[in-house]
Amino acid sequence: MNQEDGLPPLKIEELPILDIPGRAKAAILLIFLGPETSGAILQALSDSEIETLTIEIAKQRKISTEDKLAVLFEFEQQMMARKFYAEGGLEYAKHLLEQTIGPGKALEILAKMGTSLQIQPFEAARTADPTQLATLIQNEHPQTVALILAYLQPEKSAVILQSMTPDTQVEIAKRLALMDRTSPDITREVENYLEERLSSIIGQDFTSVGGIDSLIGVLNAVERAVEKNIIETMEVQEPSLAEEVKKRLFVFEDVVLIDDRSLQRLMKEIDMKDLSISLKGVTDEVKEKFYKNMSKRAAEMLKEEMAYMGPVRMRDVDQAQQRIVAIVKKLEARGEVVISRPGEEELIG
Repeated sequence: MNQEDGLPPLKIEELPILDIPGRAKAAILLIFLGPETSGAILQALSDSEIETLTIEIAKQRKISTEDKLAVLFEFEQQMMARKFYAEGGLEYAKHLLEQTIGPGKALEILAKMGTSLQIQPFEAARTADPTQLATLIQNEHPQTVALILAYLQPEKSAVILQSMTPDTQVEIAKRLALMDRTSPDITREVENYLEERLSSIIGQDFTSVGGIDSLIGVLNAVERAVEKNIIETMEVQEPSLAEEVKKRLFVFEDVVLIDDRSLQRLMKEIDMKDLSISLKGVTDEVKEKFYKNMSKRAAEMLKEEMAYMGPVRMRDVDQAQQRIVAIVKKLEARGEVVISRPGEEELIG
């Protein structure tokens, strides 16, 4: 902030951490960020959270410049603290915060975040190299591996899952999806096994971990061949679970579930070379979905491109499809693409 923003020069150390409820701070922050940014944030929240924040925003009448900036700086500092904490743990975060914002402010921020920072199990595993971690737990029981993956970032879990044999991948995926709650004793036992190489922060309460959301996050990050093997095997061994996972997991062939207007929006974002490679080996239904949403000339040019390129490696097809799927997910998150998933209510235009 500076004088060009119409605000007086500020000294960060003079801004207090406001002693008001968290929901009130969240409302002030959303007001400060403006409609476009706030709207994107609200889309990621549950209906009850949106309702709570909407009411809180409505309650805010006059907000002083000092209060706005105090909330903004506290938010910035908390995000900084979480980043430092994720990189190296509590002591590392404390050290860097003290260097950045001073000892007093650092203690205030860490005290404010205290509980949420200190109950994260497997924190050392979260900062460890996933390849080394995969080697360490390669021969562990699938339930043990699933528990560890439930606490890791999806990208790291994906590296570990891909290092396992195909059969083990399926077993871990099933157990991860079916996991609900775990006790501190079990978590502590697994952490003790990793203690020699990985530092850990032990949780004190029963903590919800795993579940289908965890599995979806991992499957979205693994290679397509791994994802396909897990889903196909799960369909045989756990058909109801496989069906639930498939409902939540978008794959390239699911473009047939995208309404025509959304597909036309999607095609403005994707590389036509990626599309021509992606359509190699897919069903006629998927191809026709694209063709009918293109001009006749564009469809003919796409078909000619596919015929001209000849055989394509399956790996190249998978990678091109994954790039398009990533764009679909980005546009869906922004509300620019509508996917009519099975079991969901139909939308009325």
